[in-house]
Amino acid sequence: MSDHPHANRFTVAHPEWAAHATIYEVNVRNFTPEGTFRAFEAHLPRLAAMGIGIVWLMPVNPIGEVGRKGTLGSPYAVRDYFAVNPEFGTFGDLRQLVKAAHALGMKVILDWVANHTSRDNALIAEHPDWYQHDAAGQLVPPVADWTDVVALDYTNREMRRYMTQALAWWIRETDIDGYRCDVAGLVPTDFWDEVRPVLDASKPVFMLAEWDELYPSGGLTWEEFDSDTRLLEKAFNMGFGLRLHYLLDRIAEGHATLPEIDTYLAAEREKYPPSVYLMHFTSNHDVNSWDGTEYERLGPLALPFAVLTALLPGMPMLYSGQEAGLNRRLAFFDRDTIEWGDFPLQDFYTRLFRLKKSHPALRNGDRASHLLRLPAPPAVYSFCRTKDTAAVLCAVNIAPEAQLIPAVPGQWRDLFSDEILTFFAGEELSVPAHGWRVLVAVEPAAS
Repeated sequence: MSDHPHANRFTVAHPEWAAHATIYEVNVRNFTPEGTFRAFEAHLPRLAAMGIGIVWLMPVNPIGEVGRKGTLGSPYAVRDYFAVNPEFGTFGDLRQLVKAAHALGMKVILDWVANHTSRDNALIAEHPDWYQHDAAGQLVPPVADWTDVVALDYTNREMRRYMTQALAWWIRETDIDGYRCDVAGLVPTDFWDEVRPVLDASKPVFMLAEWDELYPSGGLTWEEFDSDTRLLEKAFNMGFGLRLHYLLDRIAEGHATLPEIDTYLAAEREKYPPSVYLMHFTSNHDVNSWDGTEYERLGPLALPFAVLTALLPGMPMLYSGQEAGLNRRLAFFDRDTIEWGDFPLQDFYTRLFRLKKSHPALRNGDRASHLLRLPAPPAVYSFCRTKDTAAVLCAVNIAPEAQLIPAVPGQWRDLFSDEILTFFAGEELSVPAHGWRVLVAVEPAAS
């Protein structure tokens, strides 16, 4: 049993396949020149070889035309909950994509928009009482500038039944493995708590909530932000690590310091038992399009902070194109194909994610593993994650010159050079300017 005071409230069972998983977000529209499921499917072997465990597809439903933004509209303006966007291909193409991912040992989750629909969803005419209305009887968007969508009314039990049936239908018909749920905290938590066992009756699912209770109230554009939704207790396996994400942005800007990461980790542990998963990232579809690429926001710390998000406790996430060094904002409402080149960062991410996939000290939600902060100068954030004799040492340097930190005695393998290093007490380890070192303890040979 965990000694966390509220551990008994967190009853979500994590599937074993999620324990070492890294998640990859797929922007189907912009992934290939074709922008289709079939064209994306050709990339699956590459993602599997990188160590990706979960493929998250941005919404696959048809997009509304009324009030549409841009040429093709937002994928989050759903016109039909029981159909596939013809822009991407057919329902059969999606099923084949899921089957192909499964054959490679990966799972697939769909992005689900339960909070609102497009303005031309047939449900508006068929069930107007399923929607929220203002005092004048007009449909309302959930957030003022989300003008292409209107909010559903979760006080309506019939609408809840419909949404539950839709969620269960996709799992039965496509064999997907769960959902990433858009603005999950704007939907009442008791709905998600009711849905979860219905979905698990088909297969053990993985549920990712776009929400972060650790983020300061009022710090997001979502008008009804609630920091105590309790989404991760009964309904969701994982939430977004938004607070850490924006903290890394502020550190890169010079508005926060590295020790604030320790403050964050302490707040996370106070809020949640170690079994809870949070997702960490340097980019995603919203961040890339609206806040800027990791290179715009983080500058020379883009890759050092990618190392941190991969190796701190939590599940790492990679967005479409990051392994290609994508250094431009992708258009959100129009076609804007990623230029892959020769995948310059493929090896960088592969080394991190394969380590995540295989190393016992990096297992998600494992209270038997430990994080030890290591002594370092102010410009270096250094820690060691251990389980029994297995250990991974990570050091990230935000300064424009190399830094020396005390070495941890023992024999280590450098993750990126494969060099074997032996350190004795009193020796030092050099961390490059705007760089990182990741060392993996070499297990003692069996006698």
